[in-house]
Amino acid sequence: MAGSVNGKRKKPKIIRVNLSWKNALVYGFVLLFMAFTFFGFNQTAKQQKTVPISQVISDVKEGKVSEISVSDTKLTVTEKDKTLISTKEPGQNVYQLFKDAGVPLDKTKVTVKDDAALNSWINILSSVLPIVLMVAFFYFIFRQARGAQESIFSFGQSKAKLFSKDTPRIKFSDVAGVDEAKQELTEIVDFLKHPEKYRAMGARTPKGVLMVGPSGTGKTLLARATAGEANVPFFSMAGSEFMEMLVGVGASRVRDLFTTAKKSQPAIIFIDEIDAIGRQRGAGFMGGHDEREQTLNQILVEMDGFTPNEQLVVMAATNRPDVLDPALIRPGRFDRRVILDMPDVVGRKAILAIHARGKPFVKNLDWEKVAKRTVGFSGADLENMLNEAAILAARLSKKAIDMKTIEEAATKVKLGPEKRRLQSDEDKKMTAYHEAGHALVSWQMPHLDPIHRISIVGRSESLGQTEIAPEDRVHETKTRLIEQIAMAMGGRAAESLVFSEMTTGAASDLKKATKLARLMVVEFGMSDLGPITFDEPERSFYESNSISDNMSSKIDAQVKKITDTAYNQAVKILKKFRKKLDALAQELLKKETLESEEFAKLMGPRISYIPAKS
Repeated sequence: MAGSVNGKRKKPKIIRVNLSWKNALVYGFVLLFMAFTFFGFNQTAKQQKTVPISQVISDVKEGKVSEISVSDTKLTVTEKDKTLISTKEPGQNVYQLFKDAGVPLDKTKVTVKDDAALNSWINILSSVLPIVLMVAFFYFIFRQARGAQESIFSFGQSKAKLFSKDTPRIKFSDVAGVDEAKQELTEIVDFLKHPEKYRAMGARTPKGVLMVGPSGTGKTLLARATAGEANVPFFSMAGSEFMEMLVGVGASRVRDLFTTAKKSQPAIIFIDEIDAIGRQRGAGFMGGHDEREQTLNQILVEMDGFTPNEQLVVMAATNRPDVLDPALIRPGRFDRRVILDMPDVVGRKAILAIHARGKPFVKNLDWEKVAKRTVGFSGADLENMLNEAAILAARLSKKAIDMKTIEEAATKVKLGPEKRRLQSDEDKKMTAYHEAGHALVSWQMPHLDPIHRISIVGRSESLGQTEIAPEDRVHETKTRLIEQIAMAMGGRAAESLVFSEMTTGAASDLKKATKLARLMVVEFGMSDLGPITFDEPERSFYESNSISDNMSSKIDAQVKKITDTAYNQAVKILKKFRKKLDALAQELLKKETLESEEFAKLMGPRISYIPAKS
């Protein structure tokens, strides 16, 4: 299905400046100094032409002067169109000066100003203010340097978030869909709440609990619920938060975290994404001396150093248990492994009931149907789906959330929002035949789940979607896997059959089909190479590939054989039912989206089946 890149207009950034009173004081001094300097400069700039006193006397005699302002030794002479500056001797009387020159001042306004006090203050400020500003500046620099120094020395301190007893607690009743995991953790809660009865039997508190499961299955939520049930402090920190550029910082933070937690015991330490620091040692380029491995070594020391009577439990979460160091998951460190899987239909129904609290829904909403509709959804996906449904209902001014709104929200969570791109009629026709090819091939595969919806409305990077309604399964058979690959090839087969052309729209289908075929060969042992696996664990930089070039070629040949067989199978089906392919494509061009009932009515019962073999 074709992809596209959509540009997004960036929102303008809002810059907020928070100033403490100390910083504001320093900045105020700086602004005052600038204003004072500017004022002095401005005053200097406003000075006019300086003339000798003889010219002022001559101008007064000619009647040009209207006003004389006297300030100590300075004379400011105002004429009709200009202002002149002149000087006199200190202490000399201006009236006597002009009288001796034979020029009376009876027609000229004379103003005498006493600027001695002002000049004194200006002199004081000009002498003291620079010193004050300099002292304030160096004080500010010192405070900043001291803060930076404290920040440097705080690198080794733990950045763990503490959820104390007073924090609103999450209980096991707030977590659903993981009943087996909750039962396993109930003993941990009992250990923390009633340690004496276990000590009486000579039992020790489990040191570590490793929670393993896909993203969104509730590992962090379950860890917090365990602390909530036990009513103990909960120290939470991500694996990546231990790491810094400085060597030894991670190990220092580990020591600080465990020291702080021991003071608050009974307590729980939770390390999220522990694979960030717990990967197998010696598997990287840096050998055993990089910062990550030093941090891991410190965790191993801290967990091994627990005394039997300490009530401190370390919980960790990961979705990559295969890469963890054996020393980390051995008995005595992470004693227990709790597996969290994607919830089944019963679990999904319970999760929906929790996240439906506080939201209005229509009466008699079929929650069983919603739970069956959301196969493969994690707990986080279900919460997001109901939130999207509430947002959509509010946008449409509905008073309650109905099934149609939930259906649209589920599709949005799984495939992304609708994007009605500008397409030509030829592009729409290609998309319609592409999706019709997927659906028609799936219709002829007896082991595949039924079609749920077909649409040629773009979502995310796809121009169309063919959704199936999967059921909860534990095992996948070789037959079903081959049929899934044949369905994925249906879009490309329809393009070749109808248009005698290939488009980029099948790129994601081919990627999915090739990946599935390779898994059949290298992991599941479902090929002519026999029941053997070629999937290798993570190895060090210096280790060579254990698969020979000859065997790699055979693996590639088997992958190609599976995909070619599936593609040929899809072509045969589409050729045999070409009329139904055309009818389905035309209906998609007309309605854009077909639900399962409309598709079943258009296709009718399965006429025949051509088995796909590999």
